[in-house]
Order: sequence, then C-alpha cells, then structure tokens
Amino acid sequence: MALITVDEKKCKRDGICVAECPIKILRQAEPGALPEPVNGAEELCINCGHCVAVCPHGAMSQRAMKPEDCPEVKKEWLLGPEQVEHFLRNRRSIRVYKDKTVEKETLAKLVDTATYAPSGHNRQPVHWLVIQDTKELKGLTGIVVDWMRHMIKEQPALAAPMHLHMIVAGWEVGMDVICRDAPHLILAHGNKSDPTTPVSCTIALTYLELAAQPFGLGACWAGYFNLAATLWPPMQQALGLPPNHGSFGAMLVGYPKFKYHRLPLRNPARITWR
Repeated sequence: MALITVDEKKCKRDGICVAECPIKILRQAEPGALPEPVNGAEELCINCGHCVAVCPHGAMSQRAMKPEDCPEVKKEWLLGPEQVEHFLRNRRSIRVYKDKTVEKETLAKLVDTATYAPSGHNRQPVHWLVIQDTKELKGLTGIVVDWMRHMIKEQPALAAPMHLHMIVAGWEVGMDVICRDAPHLILAHGNKSDPTTPVSCTIALTYLELAAQPFGLGACWAGYFNLAATLWPPMQQALGLPPNHGSFGAMLVGYPKFKYHRLPLRNPARITWR
C-alpha cells in the first residue's frame, strides 16, 4: 500500500494537509493540485497521523491509518477554558486508598489512554509495567525499604534530607508511606539509549494521572519506588525489565477512600515576560 492515498472525489485541494505536515513530506506540484508525498517520504514519515486528522473532508489516508479508523472529534465534548482550569485544579495526589482492587480492564483502558501522550518525533518509546498483584507490590515495597536501609548505612548524608530513617521506622511499625498501601502500581520504562525516553515517560505518566479521576481512580507519583528501581540492583532484578531498559517513573493507582470538596490554592505563577 502506498504511504499516502488521496481520495480525489473528496479532496478539495486546499493544501491544509501540506501545511500541517510536521516533517514537510507533502507537497502540491502547483496550486489546486492533489497533495502528494515528496521524494524520500517513506523514510521520513513519522506516522503521526496529522494529515489524516487535519483533513476536514476525510480525503487523506496514511498507510498506518485511514480516516474511517480514526474517531471524529466530538465538538460538544471539548472543554472550555473554565472547565479545563477546574479539571486541572481538581487533580489531587491520592495517598489514601480503599481496600479494593481495580479491575484489569479498567487499568488497561487507563494505560491505553496514556499512550496518546506526545513523544519526540512520535517515537512512542514508552513501555509499561503494571503491578496488579497487591501482594507483589507489598513485597516490592519491602525491597524499597531495603534500599533505604542501605542508604542510611552507606550514604547517610544523602539519606538524611530524604528522611529515610523516618520512613523505615514507620515501615517497621506497619506504616507504608512509600506506596501508601495502594493496591496497584504502574511503571513507565524504556530504552535508556533513546534520548526521548525519559521525558516521554514523564509526559505519559502525567496523562495517566490526569486520566485516573474520570475513571473513578486516584493516583500519586511513587518517587521513592522509582529511585529504588533506578539505583538498587535487587529492585531491578525483581522488576525484570528488558535489557537496557530503565524505570523513568512510577504511579500508585487505586480507588480513593475520600473525596475532596475544595480547590486548594497555589503560589502565583512566576513569569518572566520578554
């Protein structure tokens, strides 16, 4: 199949797809001509789908996607500025969860939603590890504690500002401030040699956290867990990520035990205008 297919009956020759292509691999030989790929387009195309998505006439097909395969934008569902502000301000880091597991199908849909996060050059380098088994997550949390004990003993100057001794002491009396007794954890990982992987994982996890609330879920970044996954060989062995893959963020997920009723305040934006 050709990289680009244009429905001549639907195409209005308006050049929108040509203007929007981020890699500039579409052209019109002359005004009013059908859009066509330039030489070398096969190697340069990043399969972003912009040409398919931007065409108001459904005339453009790309090898990896056709207009009929891409859901139409529902204009009545789009949020206005006030709704967006409310949605984002209503986001909370959830640290108290119900003693209830989340259905596998719901977790899968949540992760699938997060896969639509942007990535550099549309590389989509993010891989996911879902710790669905609550008992396994508790065991992994214990490995984080082992890393903390190691840090307290071997690198006390680094352990002190992170209050690791307090966290370990709490763990020893049954208090989990590492994974907050969350039922699940979702970890984003990818190839460490790909320079787009770290920020892509961060953006994707941010999408996942924002998407959690409409699913009736709560989420919280698991910073201590990710540090252990990055620095502690026993944790890396327990996670069993593919060779040359690193953990670039972890998120606790579960059903919130409580609801929030106010939008707390934050410091004003620090802006430098030029």
